[in-house]
Amino acid sequence: MIIVNNLSFNYKGSKINAIEDINFEIGKGEIFGFLGPSGAGKTTTQKLLIGLLKNYNGEINILNKERKDWDSNFYEKIGVAFEFPNMYLKLTAKENLSLIQSYYQNTQGDIDYYLEKVGLLKDKNRKVSEFSKGMKMRLNFVRSILHNPDLLFLDEPTSGLDPVNGKIVKNMILDLKNKNKTIFLTTHDMNVAQELCDRIALIDNGEIIVIDTPKNLMINHGEPEVKIEYLKENNYKIKDHRVIEIEHPELSFFSAEGTFIYEIQILIQRK
Repeated sequence: MIIVNNLSFNYKGSKINAIEDINFEIGKGEIFGFLGPSGAGKTTTQKLLIGLLKNYNGEINILNKERKDWDSNFYEKIGVAFEFPNMYLKLTAKENLSLIQSYYQNTQGDIDYYLEKVGLLKDKNRKVSEFSKGMKMRLNFVRSILHNPDLLFLDEPTSGLDPVNGKIVKNMILDLKNKNKTIFLTTHDMNVAQELCDRIALIDNGEIIVIDTPKNLMINHGEPEVKIEYLKENNYKIKDHRVIEIEHPELSFFSAEGTFIYEIQILIQRK
C-alpha cells in the first residue's frame, strides 16, 4: 500500500533536514505505527504521504502510484484524522459530517450509526463549539472513516480521550484492520502502539532507528523485571528484581517466612 524509498525533506530556511533518507513499506491490512518524541519527524512524514507537503527528495509510492502523480482522486481513497481536530464550530456534529460527506463520491456512510458507535448520537444536534476535546476527537475520527477509505492516516487517535472512549476508538481501529483497511498511525505512546500496531517504526531527529514488531522491540530494547507484590506481617509490600536475579530460593524465602504472595508480574521496562 505504501513504499517509501530514501525520503528526505527540508523546510524552507532550515539548514537541517526534517527527515533524512528514511525507508519503509506498509502492506495491505497492516497497522503501521510511527513512534517518536515531539519534533522527531512523525507529522512531517505523514504530511508528505498525504500530500500537504511537497518538494521532497526520494520516492513515495502509494496505492501503486508515485505520490506526485496523484490528482484529487487520491483523497477518495484515504481518510485523515489529525491530533488537533479542525471542525466547523458553528455547525452541529451531524451537520459537520453531512457537509464533509458531500465532498466525497461515496456518500453511503450512515452518520447516525457512526455517531452511536463513538457515543455521540445523543449530541448530534449540538454545536461543535460546545464539545470537549475528547468529543471533538471522536467526531474527527468518524469524519475520517465515513467515506469508507482503503487507507487511513491517524495522528494520536486517542489523545484527550478517557479510558472508556479510548478503548472504543481502539476497538474501531482494530475492526477496520479486520476489514483489511491499512492504517498509518503516528503516536508517542508506546502503550497505544503495543495494543494496535503490527509493526512500529521508531523515528528520532528525522531518522528511522528501527522497524520491528512491538513484542520484538520490547524484548530487544527493554529491561525485563519481575515485580512481586506480597503481604508480610499484615503489611503490603512490593519488590522489583531484574529477571536474571530471580532464583527459586528467593520465592522459597517468602514462603518460609509465612509471606502471602499477592501477585507476580513480569514487566518489560523501556531502557
